[in-house]
Amino acid sequence: MTSTHMRVLGRTGLNVFPIGFGCYRIGEGNAGHEAALRAYLDRGGNLIDTSANYTDGLSEQLVGRVIKEIGRNVVNSDHTRTVIVTKGGYIQGQNMTLARRRTFPEVVAYADGLWHCIHPDFLDTQIQLSAKRLQVDAIDVYLLHNPEYFLTEIAHHHPPTAADHEEFYRRIREAFRFLEAQVRAGKLRWYGVSSNHFALSASDPVMTSVARCLEAAEAVAPDHHFAVVQLPVNLYECGGALEPNTDGKSVLQFCRERGIGVLANRPLNAFWEDQLIRLADYVKPGQAPPGAEALRILLDPLRRLEHQFADRFGSTGAPPPGITEQLDKVMPQIRSPNHFEQVAGPYLVRPIQQWLAGAQQALAAHGQWLEWERAFVDEVNGLFESLHRHLAAGQQKTSDAVRARLIKADYPDTVPPEPLSRIAIRLLLSLPGLTSALVGMRRTEYVDDLMGLPDGPPLDPDVAEKILRAFRPSPIAGY
Repeated sequence: MTSTHMRVLGRTGLNVFPIGFGCYRIGEGNAGHEAALRAYLDRGGNLIDTSANYTDGLSEQLVGRVIKEIGRNVVNSDHTRTVIVTKGGYIQGQNMTLARRRTFPEVVAYADGLWHCIHPDFLDTQIQLSAKRLQVDAIDVYLLHNPEYFLTEIAHHHPPTAADHEEFYRRIREAFRFLEAQVRAGKLRWYGVSSNHFALSASDPVMTSVARCLEAAEAVAPDHHFAVVQLPVNLYECGGALEPNTDGKSVLQFCRERGIGVLANRPLNAFWEDQLIRLADYVKPGQAPPGAEALRILLDPLRRLEHQFADRFGSTGAPPPGITEQLDKVMPQIRSPNHFEQVAGPYLVRPIQQWLAGAQQALAAHGQWLEWERAFVDEVNGLFESLHRHLAAGQQKTSDAVRARLIKADYPDTVPPEPLSRIAIRLLLSLPGLTSALVGMRRTEYVDDLMGLPDGPPLDPDVAEKILRAFRPSPIAGY
């Protein structure tokens, strides 16, 4: 990978790889996640996107440790500096504990267990905590994370009014004023906003306007450091490239003209008609998905570990894990990877955590416990990834249909077929104004699949736009 692949992130002057390492669901303690991050950096990647609420801070911890161990200023053959983007605003997990202990102003209590806040008092704590986890003195790019919760909470009760929008942008302006002070103090270099609503129609009452965010920054300081935005862009959610909602221009066009870097999140995960469409292949195109026997094979290693537990520790009276029995019951009822993520927490992860806590207390003095526990945790982490892929493979018919639709819209057909994930990313990287696509790469196979993509020829921008228009729902709706 050479420096010719790098792109400038708006007016920040930071050179970044066109494919960023997205850290949603990445966490410290998972060997596979760490291996994937190291592989990305080894292959020449230098853009890492994380957030305070990704795996409740464990994402930032992993990034901070790996970057410190590798050496931040030399991560590939071109001596390209690593650029870290992180975000703040969510109140969940540890932040919920903090918010219940300390009262912050202007908190949006969106749902049970999900609050949001961009008030300077809260952001001050978040920047300090993120910098500590990332092991940096200054954060390269800090983004307000989905501030539109303010408007969507109001929309649950009544349509947001003009006064509500004025208050929304006042809060953003005051947050920017604080972030400018953090830049002057040397704690941040640049800042911006990540919003799922940047691409909505201008008539949508919960739309977030890049133009009004820029106005807020200009009101704070003529030499402001607002320079980056992030939003979902993919085949189905393509309003950022097509919707003329920003002074009559699309977000990409407006940002290109104003020197604002654009990061696309969820490039392979499209929300459409109340379902998640994963833009990737899980088996060869047209191949039948795995069935019950394949699931049994996936569960066998964990089943053997549970039998081993009974042999080693059964005489102690400690209850067995019973995880495979639970999975045997739950898995046939799960319809998709997204459904799996919804049920995994309450029906699998929490019971496992509770069982482990009890077993640790009962067996801590047992000579073979620590060895078995490590093997068990590693197997469970790997198994959850495998179960996710197993379920996703059942959606290959959808992937085949998406590919057929792409070819009908003039995407070049190839033999053998180009992987759908590469098609989806290549198309986005061909859009003028889009700096980098942030891809969740939890496994080294995902890194291997995509990191060579910039070596290939881009699509003609007109062809890329034509394809997006063929996929574009009309009208674009919020979600």
